[in-house]
Amino acid sequence: MTIEEPKQPRLYDELASWWSIFSPPADYDEEAAFFTRLLLEAGEPPARTVLELGSGGGNNASHLKKTFQMTLVDPAPGMLAVSRTINPECEHLEGDMRTLRLGRLFDRVFIHDAINYMTTREDLRRAMETACVHCRPGGAAIFVPDFVREKFRPATNHGGYDGEGRAIRYLEWIWDPDPSDTTYTVDYAYLIREAGGEVRVEHDRHVLGLFSQDEWLELLKETGFEPRVVPFEHSDLEPGMHVVFVAVKPRS
Repeated sequence: MTIEEPKQPRLYDELASWWSIFSPPADYDEEAAFFTRLLLEAGEPPARTVLELGSGGGNNASHLKKTFQMTLVDPAPGMLAVSRTINPECEHLEGDMRTLRLGRLFDRVFIHDAINYMTTREDLRRAMETACVHCRPGGAAIFVPDFVREKFRPATNHGGYDGEGRAIRYLEWIWDPDPSDTTYTVDYAYLIREAGGEVRVEHDRHVLGLFSQDEWLELLKETGFEPRVVPFEHSDLEPGMHVVFVAVKPRS
């Protein structure tokens, strides 16, 4: 089977230089502390080495690297370039989480919201297989989808920040054009102010995967994990609306 490369959202490609203003590393402090605890507790010790698949601009890694030795993998060269500026001590590799094979084992595998870009069951299963292949027996993997189907809710959000001489503001629109399929859509409108004062508007569409909690657990078991569901604890999130999948790789 030929795996087609997904089209990169503009934020991860031509607009990647805006990432650290759009989503600053400091905003990840609370959730990174939560993930650090999960990574330490998820499987058998030690928990020293972590493979992050879909590491993006390296915001989580900028916090996790204080505790773990991080190997960061992402398919977008622009995002890897951003991450290298804030995580120069981490190993960076370009790769697709569905097909990556490094020939190495890690104590933990971490996939944050990049798992959302797996839009079919087959893509999701392949990403889980990659995590399992790279996880040592007794280790664990953590998956952090934005939504499971049962808890999906359309929404709009806004935000943005000022950088050094330039700034970005955005409107985020989360909606599901076809509830019968395995995807939903997030449209972004970016209002970008360049250093010279010029302002422009850009549109960016992200098509993301949406699967039930039972589908997640079924696929994780099929790929060799022993999974469980953990509530995502964060002060900005409504309690009970978001979950994290913690998957232990058994020793036999």
